[in-house]
Amino acid sequence: MDLVVGASQSTVKSLVSKLGSLLAQEYALIRGVRGDIQYINDELCSMQAFLTNLGTGDEDHDAQIQDWAKQIRDIAYDIEDCVDDFAHRLPDDPGGGGGGCCCCSSVNVWVHGILTWYPRREIAVKIAELKSRAEHVGTRRARYGVRDPDPSKVAGRSAGEAAYLAAENQVSGYQLVGVKEPVGMAEAISDLERWVKDPNKARRVLALVGFGGVGKTTIAMALYRKFGGQFEHRAVVTVSQKFDLAAVLQSILSQVMPQVAVKEEQGRRPAKTGTLENQLQKELQRHLKGKRYFLVFDDIWSASAWEIVRNCLPADEVGSIIAVTTRFQAVARTCARDKKNDLLHQVDHLPDEESKALFQESVSESKDIKDGRKDLMDTPIDLELCNGLPLAIVTLAGLVACKRKEFGELWEEIHKSLPPKSVNCHTPEGVTKILSFCYNDLPGDLKTCSLYLSVFPKASKISRKRLTRRLIAEGFVSEKHGQSIEELAETYFNQLIRRKIVRAVEHSSNGKVKTCQVHDMVLEYIISKSSEENFITVVGGHWLMPTPRNKVRRLSLHNSDVKHVKDTIGKINLSHVRSVTVFGSLNQLSSLSFKFGIVQVLDLQGCKGFKKHHVKAISKMLLVKFLNLRRTDIKELPSKIGRLKHLETLDIRETNVRELPDSIVQLEKISDILGGNKHTRETLKLPQEIGKKPMKSLRILSGIEIVGGSSGMPDLHEYTGLKKLTIYKLNIQEKDPSFKTFVSSIEYLGGCSLKTLSIDDEASDWLNSLDSLTSPPKYLTGLELHGMLTKFPQWIQQLSDLSKLTLSMTVLRTDTLELLSKLPSLFSLTFSFSAAKEVPYLGDILHKNKSDSEGEIVVPDGGFEALKLLRFATPVLPLLIFSEKAMPVVGRLEMSFKVLESVFGMDNLAGLQEVHLRVSDKASKFTRSTLARLVKQARKFAKAPRVVVDEYYDGFK
Repeated sequence: MDLVVGASQSTVKSLVSKLGSLLAQEYALIRGVRGDIQYINDELCSMQAFLTNLGTGDEDHDAQIQDWAKQIRDIAYDIEDCVDDFAHRLPDDPGGGGGGCCCCSSVNVWVHGILTWYPRREIAVKIAELKSRAEHVGTRRARYGVRDPDPSKVAGRSAGEAAYLAAENQVSGYQLVGVKEPVGMAEAISDLERWVKDPNKARRVLALVGFGGVGKTTIAMALYRKFGGQFEHRAVVTVSQKFDLAAVLQSILSQVMPQVAVKEEQGRRPAKTGTLENQLQKELQRHLKGKRYFLVFDDIWSASAWEIVRNCLPADEVGSIIAVTTRFQAVARTCARDKKNDLLHQVDHLPDEESKALFQESVSESKDIKDGRKDLMDTPIDLELCNGLPLAIVTLAGLVACKRKEFGELWEEIHKSLPPKSVNCHTPEGVTKILSFCYNDLPGDLKTCSLYLSVFPKASKISRKRLTRRLIAEGFVSEKHGQSIEELAETYFNQLIRRKIVRAVEHSSNGKVKTCQVHDMVLEYIISKSSEENFITVVGGHWLMPTPRNKVRRLSLHNSDVKHVKDTIGKINLSHVRSVTVFGSLNQLSSLSFKFGIVQVLDLQGCKGFKKHHVKAISKMLLVKFLNLRRTDIKELPSKIGRLKHLETLDIRETNVRELPDSIVQLEKISDILGGNKHTRETLKLPQEIGKKPMKSLRILSGIEIVGGSSGMPDLHEYTGLKKLTIYKLNIQEKDPSFKTFVSSIEYLGGCSLKTLSIDDEASDWLNSLDSLTSPPKYLTGLELHGMLTKFPQWIQQLSDLSKLTLSMTVLRTDTLELLSKLPSLFSLTFSFSAAKEVPYLGDILHKNKSDSEGEIVVPDGGFEALKLLRFATPVLPLLIFSEKAMPVVGRLEMSFKVLESVFGMDNLAGLQEVHLRVSDKASKFTRSTLARLVKQARKFAKAPRVVVDEYYDGFK
């Protein structure tokens, strides 16, 4: 039988650490309790070792082992609740601090002992009960003969996994999400391309039908990438079984309309004029009417759902195309019912040769660069057990690529474990066997990370940073192999990518994966495993899960019918909930009754409907470590947020919170404070106390404003642990005393641990003082300088580790590019200028730069050895020329402008794969004609890149 032990193993590991801390608190323990806690601690250490062996052994586990592991998990959860309750009710050590006389200290201890006698006595009783349970669990194992795993297998595999994880961090992860043709589908895509290019003016529907995991979405997205840029509007949306029309329409609107325009439409939306769906439908039809659009609706489950969606879209005779994917023939026939214009395409399993090609390519993508699977190319491959299903092939390839065995030996083991006759990947059961085999091969820590993905809804884009921060807060990552917690969490994430558990969707401008997705069949398997171990309870999700009979530890509420959610949670025990995640409306939380004091993760990103009682509840979550309120409508933080002594991550980006409370400085463990709005440049104001009482644990401070003047400016000299500092608004005049103080603080932090620095200075001349730094920040890997920068800091050319650089368009000159071309690690280079209001003399600066460069900005040949991403975002893009051997490895070029003079030599970019052009809705006819010529030329290059043209909303007149 399959055994899920990863989450149990992590829980016990975290608990052993907590018990050690509790044993150190001499004053807090009633006589006799210390022995009980020590016994529990020792017993759990033995249990942890046993679970580790189970998680790394290769042999099958029987029902006895499975049941015993669940008992360990349950008692570990209950002990953890008791320990946290202890810390919650008795938080302070009256004998600690080291200050004051011995007599006063003794009196404090005596008084504290009397006042806390009852809660300590109550906890002592609970600990005695838990000790008894731990004894029973231990003796039950011997009584029923639960066997030990084979030590030789455990040792061998543990050593191999340790070596692989240690090597993982040495492999470069810098890349962009590449555009490549789907393996084995060339003929089908070629036929469909001819259909798409047909000049038919009717609105046409392409219905792709086939088994789950066969590649329907892959084909649809290949067509979307190739032709989407030729349509005025385009969007991709997942429909799924639980159909939510409002969510689907909002998703389309967010993609076909600029963000600012969407907000304006929402502002004009009447309060009480029909249902939300009717209002959204009217908005969508008004925006798409008379426009040519390309829409992809992924995973439609019913004909009725399609009819509803279809009726929401205008059917103008302008040549629009809709692509639909579905698993059901009846639904496909309904979608493509117009025999004259529509097309139904059956997506079949891959033949043998193409299956092998996909397998080899997938292994190559996932392999360790230093120790690739070269033996794979010389070994015969029999993929009969996958039956040509791409999902099964890719998942199995991820396993093979990450194993440190000779391929022949490994393939023999796989065939023994998965005999072809018992596996039929034409059925869900057959796919599950492949997924189960790959899952069971994961180390225990990676099993936990995989199970944790069930928190997120189907088809959602999962942020790498959001996921890794949550894993750290839950205690599922601990330092080992010489890596910090943050580094190891990223290593685990990269392993999930390599193992094909998740796939990269977007990369950040520093080359790291920004977001990922889980295939719906993989997610379904993970959710079933998570439910089996009572690891995460999902309510309102795509799949109907049984109501848990045990205590709920981690709760995830997916966007669904509020009544259904309330009815379901009314039937389950929420008093032990440690993690709460909500997708959708906070109305789902209105009737929840859980113990606020033990919640460690509260993730409400994107939720609307914040009320005062929600803010009040946050101030009671004394053990919370991860608090994510991003994109919610919260307006202010609790004034007593300083009570949250364990808080590590506070994310209030893109909210209405504009100021941090004074008590924020009391957060002794805070690591990340994320605020402001990157798009609108709205900022977060710091309290003056932040300079008087530095938060020594702070590593990331983002989205803040720093303004000089009589009110004073926070002194950042003491924040020597800062790794990332992002300032969205800097306004310090040269005559202000704080001007030199801030220069000094940047110099000082640059010599400590600062790796990423971003400063937006529109109103003062502080940026131009950077060139005179006596000690520049030489260890930066990321640097962004926005605003009226006219003096290029010469020391930038000394930053050998710099991989991401963003500079103001005001320093775009030929000499600047020549200096930057020598940076050995530069992965992305951006020139941009955005301001809250128009800058009248910006045109003069750009004109002078052009004159200083002899009338044209020339990108030199040679250099830029590592540059993959080049971006320009500016009101005016001057004449730009790429030399013959310029930027040899640039794969993606992005340009956003209101005025475009011209671009020459783009075909000299030998590695160019994608060109993204965004033009202002207020652009002149000259700019639009210049753009049209540029697009036409680019599509005729010998190695034609993918060209995408978008229009953006320009708020300036």
